[in-house]
Amino acid sequence: MKYSVKYILCLRTKKYVFRKKRNASIPKEITVMKKTLLVLLVCIGTLLFVDSNYVPFFLPFVFAHCDTLDGPVVKTARAALEKGDVTPVLKWVKKENEEEIKDLFKKTLSVREKSRDAQELADMYFLETLVRLHRAGEGEPYTGLKPAGVVEPAVAEADKALESGSAERLIKLITEAVSKGINERFSKAKEAKKHADDSVAAGREFVEAYVQFTHYAERLHLDSMSQAEHHHAASMETMMEEHHKH
Repeated sequence: MKYSVKYILCLRTKKYVFRKKRNASIPKEITVMKKTLLVLLVCIGTLLFVDSNYVPFFLPFVFAHCDTLDGPVVKTARAALEKGDVTPVLKWVKKENEEEIKDLFKKTLSVREKSRDAQELADMYFLETLVRLHRAGEGEPYTGLKPAGVVEPAVAEADKALESGSAERLIKLITEAVSKGINERFSKAKEAKKHADDSVAAGREFVEAYVQFTHYAERLHLDSMSQAEHHHAASMETMMEEHHKH
């Protein structure tokens, strides 16, 4: 039996609506657990399955920037310890964690005076605690401090943009990656559309390419229109769903 492309798209749409209604009834706790697992799975999935050409574009969404030894949280903390002023550090934690950080900061300064070894141990404990509380404030798991130099190009360029006062290089990097992603998905969907009515298999191939192309464009547009935020669990979930369709 020969099915039309419109019929196949209609079935896909009904399936999507049913899934949305089903997900609406899932308890909040399960949703949170699901998103946390997705964060871990997408880290592995990106490294194993994403085309290497797209890794620089996807990794900024996958890996945390604030838990690296050369990230902004640690840099701020080191400078604060040297100056003996905790104030610059407090912006990285929620209000309810302020007293804990202030108290630990004072103790760290006291221990630092004993010896070089004591200073290194006290500093590291303070950094670990600070980053852990910062990650908790984001609603993200803490998996330890990452070595310096693991920040991906887009994140590094974002930091450089703030330091230099110009975002031109960052815009160029992201624009080129996005342009390539759109063009490749568009070309695949355009070619598949030519043969969409030849057979059911060809129609399904077009639908697959169509969904990948339109969802990619939709995600980019929604991200560009939304307010800046540090929480990215939703983007992770979208990425995982699209990956399973490939």
